Amino acid sequence: MQENILEKGIEAVLFWKGEPVSIKKLSQIFSKTEEEILTALKKLEENLIGRGVSLIWKENEVTMGTSKETSELIEKLTKEELIRDLGRAGLETLSIIIYQGPISRAEIDYIRGVQSTFILRNLMIRGLVEKITNPKDQRSFLYKPTFELLSYMGLTKIEDMPEFKEAKAEIESYKNTIAPEIKEDTLSSDMIEPLSTEPESEPDVIS
Repeated sequence: MQENILEKGIEAVLFWKGEPVSIKKLSQIFSKTEEEILTALKKLEENLIGRGVSLIWKENEVTMGTSKETSELIEKLTKEELIRDLGRAGLETLSIIIYQGPISRAEIDYIRGVQSTFILRNLMIRGLVEKITNPKDQRSFLYKPTFELLSYMGLTKIEDMPEFKEAKAEIESYKNTIAPEIKEDTLSSDMIEPLSTEPESEPDVIS
């Protein structure tokens, strides 16, 4: 029973995070040994066989992804996503990353007032933003504009954006006002639930 509870907890965390999580980090979250975490992950991996999602491993990290059986469907939906307009939520999130990046997902969530997991995934699929390791905390990630985005916008550097300094300062001021200290790896209730009643994703992002 305890193993089953651990499996469910790990599945929930991986789904909530929406990005790779190290075995060490999972061990810290659940106060379990890395061996216990690996055992639970193997069991979870077995239970996901034949379903629409699966575990994806890379070195000492794991994340949730779509299964091989659904690859054709996901490829079709991805292509549809890439040809659609970004929508308000996408443009809002992209603007924050342009003027504040590199920036953590937690900071983006607080500025927008709603979780941004699926919006960020959409932007990464389109090649507009990329995820990098946080140099101040190797356990978390930051988001920044890609070279492709600069090319699409005809910019040689991000600082060429209109009123870049003014907009950056305004967002920074707002961020400091509502959330002076944000830690990406903090599992608190206000980070797990949306910060407003606004849906996490726009209809034009997820079919």
